[in-house]
Amino acid sequence: MSATRGGDWPATPGRLAALAAFAAAAVLLVSAERWLPGGLAWVVALACVWRDRDAAFRRRLGVLLGLVALLAAAPIQTDLSARNFLHLGAFFLVAVVAPALILSRTDPGLLDFRLLPRRPRWRDAVYVLVSIPLVWGVIGLYFFHWNPELPTHWWMPAAPDRGWTWRLIAGINAVGIWDELFFVNTVYAILRSVYPRRLANLGQAVLYTAVLNDMAFTGWGPLLVFAFAVTQGAMYEGSRSLFWVLIVHLIVDFFLVAAILHHYYGSLPTRLIL
Repeated sequence: MSATRGGDWPATPGRLAALAAFAAAAVLLVSAERWLPGGLAWVVALACVWRDRDAAFRRRLGVLLGLVALLAAAPIQTDLSARNFLHLGAFFLVAVVAPALILSRTDPGLLDFRLLPRRPRWRDAVYVLVSIPLVWGVIGLYFFHWNPELPTHWWMPAAPDRGWTWRLIAGINAVGIWDELFFVNTVYAILRSVYPRRLANLGQAVLYTAVLNDMAFTGWGPLLVFAFAVTQGAMYEGSRSLFWVLIVHLIVDFFLVAAILHHYYGSLPTRLIL
């Protein structure tokens, strides 16, 4: 069965309830780690999905609920040790690969992991350029004024160390790439196939925010991450490719790494990296 667009599906009360319960389960299980209310929300979402008459809807939302359960069990943290890289990386790898393998057989074309846009759009390039000073300003306020303790969520040695610096760079950029492969190219793409684009974008943004809040982005973080996730979903909707969303996320990661290193060492000396 080929993928359809969310606008072709009626937004019935049962399907809206399933999306609301899915979002609640994501926040309660992944971010808040409230197992009882989160588990109840997850069961409500599953019941709403199970009662739906359309097999494709049940299958696609069932995959997403499985992903919420997977992320609730994942050791989401900013530990830069090799052990955590492998442990968390295994969960993140399954979260991207498993839906692709399952849905490639039943819903071909739903997840295509397309890198380059089908047609260039000036608005995407303009957004990338605007994002540079915007991200610089927001991260500066967030890290050094609103939540000055935030950089300590990434442990670094007291003395500059090239190995730890490269581990920080690799870890943050790897997670950033995974964010777009998972939240936008997987979660949003699945939700977009059964819901109108605005509802689908809000749904993926909730899960995006829940995971990053659990990882490190506390305080004002959920508001900032949610806004960022919505803009990334909108950009992906327009280009239907990963190119622009990855470029913007890597810009964010550059300033994120710089802010963390500045907090620990006061500058970003070249000798620390080369």
